[in-house]
Amino acid sequence: MRFGLFVPQGWRLDLVGIDPADQWDVMRDIVQRADQGGSFESAWVYDHFHTVPQPTEEACHEAWSLMAAFGAATDRIRLGQMCTCMAYRNPAYLAKVAATCDIISKGRIEMGIGGGWYEQEWRAYGYGFPSAGERLGRLDEGVQIFAQAWSQGRASLDGKYYQVDDAIVTPKPLQPGGIPLWIAGGGEKVTLKIAAKYAQYTNFDGTPEGFAHKSEILAGHCRDVGTDFEKIVRSANYNVAIGRDSAEVEERLQTLKARLAPVVGEEKAEGALRAFRGLPACGTPEQIVENLTALKKQGMTYSILYFPEAAYDRSGIELFEREVVPALRD
Repeated sequence: MRFGLFVPQGWRLDLVGIDPADQWDVMRDIVQRADQGGSFESAWVYDHFHTVPQPTEEACHEAWSLMAAFGAATDRIRLGQMCTCMAYRNPAYLAKVAATCDIISKGRIEMGIGGGWYEQEWRAYGYGFPSAGERLGRLDEGVQIFAQAWSQGRASLDGKYYQVDDAIVTPKPLQPGGIPLWIAGGGEKVTLKIAAKYAQYTNFDGTPEGFAHKSEILAGHCRDVGTDFEKIVRSANYNVAIGRDSAEVEERLQTLKARLAPVVGEEKAEGALRAFRGLPACGTPEQIVENLTALKKQGMTYSILYFPEAAYDRSGIELFEREVVPALRD
């Protein structure tokens, strides 16, 4: 199994209490630690402008600015977004931004891309909130523009949503064939069909039942469009609450709740814990190894991990690196 690490950027209220003047140092130190170690193949951020579980005035740093900064601050680790919202940026412009980041990083960028979902954020930034059909139509057309831009250095498309007329994207990304595409999301009729057509990687439901079902749907779309299903890497994101025993796991969860409650209230803070409890990466190292081993047997070969306390406490990351990664590493 391969592993990625989410770097706290504020979206999930994971920089609360850290002075804005110090937040870049915190993010840089975490990504450099991952870069210099051997456990993580990649580092990731979210592409959002407003925090969750509700919009607040707490920090939420922009994804592609961080891609450029991380690229300049690291040497080995691959860098991605989970996931970029296609409609937040014109796709020809985004292809150019990504190509520049790939050059800064010496060829280490991954393109996580999706249709977008956070309605409040869309409307606040003046994008409206088009139907799911339009959002996914924009996703389909945008990845076609990426493919041309990164392979040919130019892109043209007279689409329903995007019109690009010989947009020049040079220099091209350093990676042969362009930047790898991660189509994120589990929409069964459209998103997974787009993934079958274009993706090198997918990212969807990481529970055993959900992963099996989405994989079956993806396989069917691959048969329909003539893609080799086995060549698409299937990944999932996991919220990690790890402890040497159940008491330490619960202590981590209560620490998270205590940080969130003053910002979003007791009810939403408690609700946030549901994204951890009973899920595959919540438990002791032995429990997490057992859970992820079962998912690996189902074909989930790339885990992207979120440690909510990373900006304040690295002991959970260290425990995972020491006792989980060796048991699952390919």
